[in-house]
Amino acid sequence: MNFRKILSILAFAIVLQSFQLSKSIQKKVDKEIKMTFDVENYTLESIQVSNVINKQLKTKISADNFYKISHNNTVIGFAFVDKAPSKTDQFDYLVLFDVALIIKKAKVLIYREDYGGEIGSKRWLKQFIGKTSKDKLHYRKDIVAISGATISANSMTKAVNDVLKTIGILHQKKII
Repeated sequence: MNFRKILSILAFAIVLQSFQLSKSIQKKVDKEIKMTFDVENYTLESIQVSNVINKQLKTKISADNFYKISHNNTVIGFAFVDKAPSKTDQFDYLVLFDVALIIKKAKVLIYREDYGGEIGSKRWLKQFIGKTSKDKLHYRKDIVAISGATISANSMTKAVNDVLKTIGILHQKKII
């Protein structure tokens, strides 16, 4: 192995230790970032928000849910990972943004219910691509309903809306 490859592996290992995503979630996030941004190596840096700012946000930012994605010391995007309620449990989701804060991808990472898993389909999730903090999404109007997944689909729509509003506030306050 050459020195550069060893350094990349070491840097990635250090980055993995700097936040607290579970291994199964981290593996899925890693795959989505690599595919969406077409990069093999990247770094994630947790974005910190003060308590004062966090109180103003629709979605709370913690040390383990909002990250800056960099490749070769250049910011290429942002990743937001969180949970949203389904009928009796919660599901984990990921929203990837480009540097202009436009959604590049929305993904349901882990769905824990017997019904409603259709919200994980690429076709349905494509509706969120291209949305910005200026968009206000309405389930059944802007976002197509899914029979048998009403609660989860509505929940995902609300979660994305809240994230978009939060991103807008963070950008306005020059935090991102």
